[in-house]
Amino acid sequence: CLVAATMSCKSKVAPSVDFDHSCSDSVEYLTLNFGPFETVHRWRRLPPCDEFVGARRSKHTVVAYRDAIYVFGGDNGKNMLNDLLRFDVKDCSWCRAFTTGTPPAPRYHHSAVVYGSSMFVFGGYTGDIYSNSNLKNKNDLFEYKFATGQWTEWKVEGRLVARSAHGATVYNDKLWIFAGYDGNARLNDMWTISLQDREQAYWEEIEQSGEIPPSCCNFPVAVCRDKMFVFSGQSGAKITNNLFQFEFKGHIWTRIPTEHLLRGSPPPPQRRYGHTMVAFDRHLYVFGGAADNTLPNELHCYDVDSQTWEVIQPSTDSEMPSGRLFHAAAVIHDAMYIFGGTVDNNVRSGEMYRFQFSCYPKCTLHEDYGKLWENRQFCDVEFTLGEREEKVLGHIAIVTARCKWLRKKILQARDRQKQKSKLECNEESDESGSGSQKDSSGRSSRVPPLLEVSIREADAQPFEVLMQFLYTDKIQYPRRGHVQDVLLIMDVYKLALSFKLSRLEQLCVQYIEASVDLQNVLSVCENANKLQLDQLKEHCLNFVVKESHFNQVIMTKEFEHLSTQLIVEIVRRKQQPPPRVYSDQPVDIGTSLVQDMKACLEGAGHEFCDIILLLDGHPRPAHKAILAARSSYFEAMFRSFMPEDGQVNISIGEMVPSTQAFESMLRYIYYGDVNMPPEDSLYLFAAPYYYGFSNNRLQAYCKQNLEMNVTVENVLQILEAADKTQALDMKKHCLHIIVHQFTKVSKLPNLRSLSQPLLLDIIDSLASHISDKQCTEMSSDI
Repeated sequence: CLVAATMSCKSKVAPSVDFDHSCSDSVEYLTLNFGPFETVHRWRRLPPCDEFVGARRSKHTVVAYRDAIYVFGGDNGKNMLNDLLRFDVKDCSWCRAFTTGTPPAPRYHHSAVVYGSSMFVFGGYTGDIYSNSNLKNKNDLFEYKFATGQWTEWKVEGRLVARSAHGATVYNDKLWIFAGYDGNARLNDMWTISLQDREQAYWEEIEQSGEIPPSCCNFPVAVCRDKMFVFSGQSGAKITNNLFQFEFKGHIWTRIPTEHLLRGSPPPPQRRYGHTMVAFDRHLYVFGGAADNTLPNELHCYDVDSQTWEVIQPSTDSEMPSGRLFHAAAVIHDAMYIFGGTVDNNVRSGEMYRFQFSCYPKCTLHEDYGKLWENRQFCDVEFTLGEREEKVLGHIAIVTARCKWLRKKILQARDRQKQKSKLECNEESDESGSGSQKDSSGRSSRVPPLLEVSIREADAQPFEVLMQFLYTDKIQYPRRGHVQDVLLIMDVYKLALSFKLSRLEQLCVQYIEASVDLQNVLSVCENANKLQLDQLKEHCLNFVVKESHFNQVIMTKEFEHLSTQLIVEIVRRKQQPPPRVYSDQPVDIGTSLVQDMKACLEGAGHEFCDIILLLDGHPRPAHKAILAARSSYFEAMFRSFMPEDGQVNISIGEMVPSTQAFESMLRYIYYGDVNMPPEDSLYLFAAPYYYGFSNNRLQAYCKQNLEMNVTVENVLQILEAADKTQALDMKKHCLHIIVHQFTKVSKLPNLRSLSQPLLLDIIDSLASHISDKQCTEMSSDI
């Protein structure tokens, strides 16, 4: 959920916040550690490496060990290097690392990894680049011990081909080497070696399976979520911007699909080589490289969980690095460090840059609504579908918020149900002269029936895919290219057109177009013709008549059984291709889950509310399904002891939040918004704990909001909130600001409306701040 926290000050990195489930009331235990905070997504230029310490360079490696960056090898434009430099990230100082023993020969395009307390350097290109002599690839392996500075070469058996510009990483006590360049050709083989025991070590080739990346070099690798990722690189004519993942356990490669990325949403980075990619938390960060003869300097971020790309917008006070290639990057704590590289005009760089990551827990909005759909709890509508009259359950609040066509159907069904209930009530009245039956406790024994909605134009399977989209903004793509699965998504596309779901239309089209291949193109084309899906039919016809496809397609048995009409269209298109039509019209990608749920909370969903939340006696209509999806507190309440009157009192522990803070919490529940005034953050700091949200994202934002956004203008409101929530350290911080800025604070109109105890606290703090000398001076004035 990409809902940014736009606040009066720059967004800062807040330390992680853990729940304390032993606390009966976590508000009481609120602690805030004030200190120096780094701006989120800020680039900072650090001291460059002085020439007397080490040369400016590219094609080198960097690794991170404890609080230092180690730079090895590379070239300075004239010579290959084999010096080892050390950059201390705490005091930002450069030095030559202490070494003893025989280091690796000067080289570039090698690899370096950290295992335990050692750095391992493998392969690369050696020789004299100035005289262009003795140039060759290597397959040697060296260990550098950080504690002693000792270089040692590992003499290892195995037939690993010497290489450079390869990928390397450490996983499960082993060094993994993938692809590279052997001097004649690019590779895509994989080798591994155990780093636990030098005497027992040997190279072992890994048998890979799945969608293995093409042979490539000058690409980065990164490990995240127990998988290795490879992005782009030099692959000759096959160069792409594909992202591949490798599962270490099964040795299986998978190409990460991009079909789910909407047109208009951030696309993957351009194809490139000589770039870096590092992993932090659930994200991969790609920077730099040469992309089609340009040197871009955007930072691209891939979310492994949601499988989406975005371009990171740097903070306004960033010192941006210029575009470069053959630089190197490493991660220490919550920051990425980039050193060196080749910049414009083939100049080597000695610059060091630091980028501050964001540490906030991810937004679980889509996951929470997705679980609600999967579990089918608290359903209040039953769709009867197609001629078979198959049943699919759902939740009125979400379905009506996301689809106007279904909203209209539900309103019509609800009107019919009301008319039916009215008639039944009249009949019961005539027969017994009494109302609804009551049980022994006097409560109504009638459970509200499911609203029945009939949709004859939809079958259950495609409708369930559509429903999954309504809840999550995405669809689980079936096996790519399998005919039956592609036909299913075509049925979903037909529904999306009927229900006017532009966003789902785009998703379906992208999946189908990416799935069309030589084996299924005729089946897809015939189905598109039958369903009158002209855009997809056009795509299939153009695919068939392509020079490289035509002969193969017409020789298949499927072509023999194709309808005469389509055969004629294919032949005519081959003989006389229609002119290409280009459209400048922007693509309508529809509204997102976040946008629709925001509109629902702001009034669009008011007529479907089925619960009343009472805040200090004031009612606020809401939706049970949405509250239950996002909060385990409400989920347990509605499942086990739903209030008879449909009303729920709202508090956070013993404290009742302000109306403004309560609205901020509802915005977070409905659509994941973390935007709020700082004073609301005090009320809501404990809300994730009390209401059982999926993670502590809201709490982390509240903490950061408080730490960075207390100003003279809002200090009195925050002082009141701190006093009410017993956040003593925040109250002390506010009093400190008031005392030191009292000339300005004294002019604020709401100072006079403070309670007497708080005014006394301010006077007491002022008295403590005034020194004895100042007291004497004031007495003499009197």
